[in-house]
Amino acid sequence: MQSRHRKEQKDLQSRVTQKKKGATKKTRKGVNTECEELERQLKGRQERERVALQGNTAPEESGESEDDDESTKSATEEVNGVTQTLVNTTISEPATSENGQPRKRNRQKERLARRAAEQEAAVEQAKKEAANAPDPKAIERDIMLKQFKSKGLAEKVIRPDGHCLFSAVADQLSQAGIPLGADSDTELKEDQRYKAVRKAAARYIEGHPDDFVAWLDEPLDQYVEKIRDTAEWGGHLELLALAKTYNVEICVLQNGEAQNIEPGLEGAKEPEKIWLAYYRHGFGLGEHYNSLRTAP
Repeated sequence: MQSRHRKEQKDLQSRVTQKKKGATKKTRKGVNTECEELERQLKGRQERERVALQGNTAPEESGESEDDDESTKSATEEVNGVTQTLVNTTISEPATSENGQPRKRNRQKERLARRAAEQEAAVEQAKKEAANAPDPKAIERDIMLKQFKSKGLAEKVIRPDGHCLFSAVADQLSQAGIPLGADSDTELKEDQRYKAVRKAAARYIEGHPDDFVAWLDEPLDQYVEKIRDTAEWGGHLELLALAKTYNVEICVLQNGEAQNIEPGLEGAKEPEKIWLAYYRHGFGLGEHYNSLRTAP
C-alpha cells in the first residue's frame, strides 16, 4: 500500500506540474485551485486507507470488518475518480511516456497553438469592426445618385471589363453625334466601339510625347501599345488625350468634387460636353466609369 501511495503521489505531482505549466494568466487561478483540491482528495483518501489497514490488523479495535471493506472499496473508487478527472482536464500532453520516462515539452507546438489562437482572435475582431463600419459602396452610391438628379442625368451602366472608360466615352460621343475616328461607327458593333476610342487615345499620346512622358513610369512606346491593344485601364491621361482628340469637355461626376477636363484647343469651336460617372467602390474590379445620358 505504501508503495502504491508513493506512486500515486508522484503521478499526481507530475500531472499537477504539467497543468500549472500549461496555464495562462486567465486560467492560472482556476488551475491552482483545482490542483489543490486534487491533492487534498488524494491525501484524504490515502489517510483513510491507512486507517482502514490498521483496523484490519487489530480486529478488537476496528469494529465490523464489513465497514472496513466498504471503506476500502470507497477509497479505491475515489482514487480512480481522481485519476480520471486528471486525464479529462489535462490541457497538454501527459508528463510521462509509455516507458515511464518524463515526456519532453513541445514548446514549438505550444507557440504555434498560441499564434493560431491569436490570429483567430484578430480575425474575429476584424469581422466585428467591419460589421460596424459604414459601407463605402452604399455611401458612394447615395452621393452619386444625388448628383445625377441635380444634373438631370440618367446612368447607363458600362460592362466592368477593363475597357469601361473607353466604352463610356464611345457611348457619349455616339449620343452627341461625334464620329469615333478611323473605324467608323458602322464597322463596329456597339460593344466594340471602345476599340476605336482606345486607338484614338494611343495615337494622340504617341504624337504628343512631351505632354505625357513626365507622367509615365515606363517607356512611351510600351505604354502606348498597352493602351491601344490590351485591356489596360484608362485614367486622367487618357481622358486628356480624348478631350483634345474629339474637342470635348469631359465632365466626371464622382464621390467628391466633380472633375472637368477641357480640350484647350486654340481656335477650335466651343467644345461639346460629355458626362461620365467615376466609382471607386461601386464595382468588384475596383475603379469604374459609366456613361451619363440626359434623363428622360
